[in-house]
Amino acid sequence: MRMPPSPRAVTFVDGQNLFHAAKEAFGYTYPNYDPLKLARAVCDGQGWQLEQVRFYTGVPDLQDDARWHRFWQAKLAQLGRRDVRTYFRPLRYQNKTVRLPDGRQHTCLAGHEKGIDVRIALDVVHLAAEDSYDVALIFSQDQDLSEVADEIRRISRVNQRWLKIASAFPASPTAKNTRGINKTDWIRIDRDTCDCCLDHRYYRAR
Repeated sequence: MRMPPSPRAVTFVDGQNLFHAAKEAFGYTYPNYDPLKLARAVCDGQGWQLEQVRFYTGVPDLQDDARWHRFWQAKLAQLGRRDVRTYFRPLRYQNKTVRLPDGRQHTCLAGHEKGIDVRIALDVVHLAAEDSYDVALIFSQDQDLSEVADEIRRISRVNQRWLKIASAFPASPTAKNTRGINKTDWIRIDRDTCDCCLDHRYYRAR
């Protein structure tokens, strides 16, 4: 099966995973990335035709964290106005115990996403079956998504159609996680690229 002259790409952005990777790699303190700009930059660099951007994130309830609830509501609304497909789930909170540098333990509430990786996997497979793309580009390092790569290869084989699945992630010498999603092509995003793809809108309440 030959690669199409201009492969069509659909991107699937795990908003929380991307933020924590960018924070670790480049020190960003909040989700200041522009997923549409990032998708275009990566696709242009690979010679792919960007067809669609899909964005997924957990959002805290208003009563749990009003500031971040409003931030994500505003950012998601803005992305929707730019034709980005958005999907969100409520963050669920549970106690998490961490060990401090002095040896003491501290317990705090930590938010956790439920179902985001499942939603991404379902959409990757569904759109492949519908022939909506040639390349599935996932902005995530979540290894729970590695099994979807096997399904994409099965669809490619059954339909005799060229398909690729890739994972893109921020990379720097300070990043502890240096791996993309297993069984996918890895695309490392450097600091210059991320800096050129920032969202300078101010969504946070002053």
